[in-house]
Amino acid sequence: MGRTFDNALLNLGLKEKYNDGMTKLGFNLEDLLEKERDAGLGNGGLGRLAACYLDSSASQELPVWGYGLRYKYGIFQQLIAPDGSQLEAPDPWLEHDNPWELPRADVSYEVRFYGHSERLDGMKAIWSGGQEVLAMAYDTMVPGYDTKNTNNLRLWESKPKRGFDLNSFNAGDYERALESSNSAAAITSVLYPNDHTSFGKELRLKQQYFWTAASLADIIRRFKNIDKPITEFPEYVAIQLNDTHPTLAVPELMRILLDDEDLPWDTAWNIVTNTFFFTNHTVLPVCLSSPLHVIHAEHLTFTGSPGAVEKKFPGDREKLARMSLIEEGFPQNVRMANLAVIGSRKVNGVAELHSELLKATIVKDFVDFYGQSKFFNVTNGITPRRWLDQCNPGLSNLISETLQIPKGVFLKDLYKLEGLLKYVDNPTFQKKWAAIKQSNKERLAHYVETTLGFKINTHAMFDVQIKRLHEYKVSMNRFYLGGETEKDLDSAKL
Repeated sequence: MGRTFDNALLNLGLKEKYNDGMTKLGFNLEDLLEKERDAGLGNGGLGRLAACYLDSSASQELPVWGYGLRYKYGIFQQLIAPDGSQLEAPDPWLEHDNPWELPRADVSYEVRFYGHSERLDGMKAIWSGGQEVLAMAYDTMVPGYDTKNTNNLRLWESKPKRGFDLNSFNAGDYERALESSNSAAAITSVLYPNDHTSFGKELRLKQQYFWTAASLADIIRRFKNIDKPITEFPEYVAIQLNDTHPTLAVPELMRILLDDEDLPWDTAWNIVTNTFFFTNHTVLPVCLSSPLHVIHAEHLTFTGSPGAVEKKFPGDREKLARMSLIEEGFPQNVRMANLAVIGSRKVNGVAELHSELLKATIVKDFVDFYGQSKFFNVTNGITPRRWLDQCNPGLSNLISETLQIPKGVFLKDLYKLEGLLKYVDNPTFQKKWAAIKQSNKERLAHYVETTLGFKINTHAMFDVQIKRLHEYKVSMNRFYLGGETEKDLDSAKL
């Protein structure tokens, strides 16, 4: 999400007033803004896209809620050693609490792990036993730009339902006395735990289920407040799956509709497949170990005998294997991308090239099955308030001055920027544009010199990478390069 204060001032139209006030008090607004900790809630482009969804939907007056996990430790702090190498340190971004969030002790849901299910009539089952944890809500307001509309980001923190085992403590088993509490708290402790171990894989799976189960419980509760029959759920609720991470929401909604709402399978599946929309971000096949019996039932209905795929492509065993929700082998893995595709109403890529590649590779068989209309492209844009006006106010002012319109107009309607085309060859406009770029380069050069002691030639071309180097990026590079050796890995890093 980045930092909230500066974005809120900009969207509320208060930045100039606060800047003037801080200056009169003898302070610099930028120094104050620097004191805020980044909300370490997402990783890379996925997290940033989710944040842009919230900001843009609030500014466009669309009633959109965001759901996520309230990680105690976010994506790691990046430190650069004297030899230029990267050092990774914990990111305790909640060390001094988050002033922008509102704890909602009145909004909490029980989420169950492990245990066993007892099948009743039809597909209805009772799930009992295992471990129960509480999901408590924390709300962060997301103000829109130049509008009175405000949307909400609801984050879940995991808390133990039964915290301290006094009997174990009295018996001298202190670790067991705290085991339940520690196990529950671990779910929202760290963003993206290392999944190279079985414990890490299990924790990732628990995080994803905890997130989707709590969010769906909240969505259904709010839907029932409007007193409509559950069969009308898709007419009032649309859920966007941002990549495969929340795909467990598909079987979880099926479980709720079957077990809690007592709906027949076909009715429940019709609701599910008209509620979810899936944004795919990668052409890599994605799998995840999961024992959920609902997924196996969906697998049998879709690809089993005589499943929907078998009926449409009789005898095509290779297509059946590729479209299967369960990857055969040991252990059997759930193909999360396949599950997201069959459980969603529409599927999109995030750039035209990516969307076309997607249809030609990992979802080709599904295009054959469903037809072209289910698959389309939505090219990622930017949030112009943050990435233009907030980052480069000089350029934003020049655009407003040149187009002779208030900044608020083009910051909510980027098509207005087409008006700049007739000034492309205008010498006066070109000089002003170049002067702003030069001024920004000089500001950066001054910062580099005062903090690092390096002098930069401000007449050179600047090429800047601002990104923490994450281990999964190195793994991805090795995949694309086909590298397996240390030498190949070094090439991937380069």
